[in-house]
Amino acid sequence: MKITIGIADDHQLFLKSLSLLISSLEDFTIIAEGMNGKDLINKLEIKKIEPDIILLDVNMPVMDGRQTAEYLSEKYPAIKLVALSMKDDDATIISMIKAGCCSYLLKDIHPEELNKALLEINKKGYYNSDAANINYRRLLQHQDKEKELQLTDKEKEFLQLACSDATYKQIAATMHVSERTVDGYRENLFKKLNVQSRTGMALEAIRRNFVSL
Repeated sequence: MKITIGIADDHQLFLKSLSLLISSLEDFTIIAEGMNGKDLINKLEIKKIEPDIILLDVNMPVMDGRQTAEYLSEKYPAIKLVALSMKDDDATIISMIKAGCCSYLLKDIHPEELNKALLEINKKGYYNSDAANINYRRLLQHQDKEKELQLTDKEKEFLQLACSDATYKQIAATMHVSERTVDGYRENLFKKLNVQSRTGMALEAIRRNFVSL
């Protein structure tokens, strides 16, 4: 049985091209397309269908990727939601993961990697191409029994701000400290949380309940 896919993207040429590409892959079939989140949701509800995976463009009119992900994760928790975008900044990635997406793919992904990503998402519930192979959905929704880290109040304050779209310069101004001090907080937390990026730091902070959503 083929893995069923839904796609929402407001660029019709990209939407049709992606649909044709995925349909050409051996293991997948497209069962729903939408020009925005609302359009896709309406089709799911009218047809009473529930794809295994839904690819969501981040920036769409009427109902964007974040709003669509929030609705779908609430109404259809079994569907694996995947953000699809040209943007790879930390704030956008974190926003989509918080909204319920289990993976984040860039639109310039190679077809072979897309095939691999969709297979892994269907099987494991996530896909991340970096070496850490972080399970985003697990990081956001579950706690584990790891020994609790000891963080200072300033580190906790920094983490909360780092999970926003504020720049490091803005974080320094809000905390009334120098940018060099903020750099120190960041480097210390990278080591404590065993991460290498702001996105990884934010996700790990959420997973460990150091930060409230």
